[in-house]
Amino acid sequence: MTRKVFYIICFALLLGQTSFAQELNATVTLQTKKVENQVDPKTFIQLQSQLKEFINQRKWTTDEFSNEEKIDCNFFISIESILSTGVYEAKLSVVSNRPVFNSNYTTPLLNMQDANFTFKYQLSQPIEFNENRVQGTDALQANLTATMAYYIYVILGLDYDTFSPKGGKAYFSKAFNIVNNAPEGSGIIGWKSYDGQRNRYILIDNLTQNGSDKIHDILYTYYRQGLDQMAEKPLEARPQILNALMGFQELYESSPNMMAVPILMQGKVTEIIGIFNPSDKAMKKQLLSTLSTIDVANINKYKEVLE
Repeated sequence: MTRKVFYIICFALLLGQTSFAQELNATVTLQTKKVENQVDPKTFIQLQSQLKEFINQRKWTTDEFSNEEKIDCNFFISIESILSTGVYEAKLSVVSNRPVFNSNYTTPLLNMQDANFTFKYQLSQPIEFNENRVQGTDALQANLTATMAYYIYVILGLDYDTFSPKGGKAYFSKAFNIVNNAPEGSGIIGWKSYDGQRNRYILIDNLTQNGSDKIHDILYTYYRQGLDQMAEKPLEARPQILNALMGFQELYESSPNMMAVPILMQGKVTEIIGIFNPSDKAMKKQLLSTLSTIDVANINKYKEVLE
């Protein structure tokens, strides 16, 4: 079932009176306490407004989205320091969520912390992005929109993957294109394989490299065949979710440095405990064995409830 068909079913009674809009329902928050009194406050007010418009008003896909279909996501930018006039060193947090069928629950899909976000912005600077000229005319200015566009395409790719098998391929390809043509210059990092162990290059490489089909199949199984069925068929849905998690385990054991698995497991503790708390001892035992590999940091939280 494609993402579009899924939502047509969900909102069939509303479509006749629903207007269509762009794909994202994003909030943008800037934390600027570390550089207070060093920059005209209007600069960050304008930047926040322009980024929100850039994300929410630009057309990122060829699909039509109703307001109910729009993807909820959050971009949190913490300005850490001023490197030079108009040039900022920042940290970026990107979070996206997905609704679960037949429930009021939304599930975390992406929770990414990017510690290497350097960009240039000044009052009245336009926020522009061209897929055919990712580097723009000023590398540090271009790094602002290239980074935002990259994460938007990752969000779209992951979201589409959860509604149809390998449905996000086109958007991961767009993110990979940004990486291949990313701005280069002093202070710009995160686009190369050697820029640390967790960066934009490694994440999209994990999602597009040869043999990455399995991770996309896992996403579809976990969300569409698992979570979306929990309300009506929990006894059938739980094994699907467990199989998906075991698939993550196989991936992680074959590639221990894979960045995508721990990223996609972020924020899942409460969700997984809620799903499997009613299950039998055998299923819980297998689950804990799997989680001890793919979510080591939280294994004690799982054991407190499920062991």
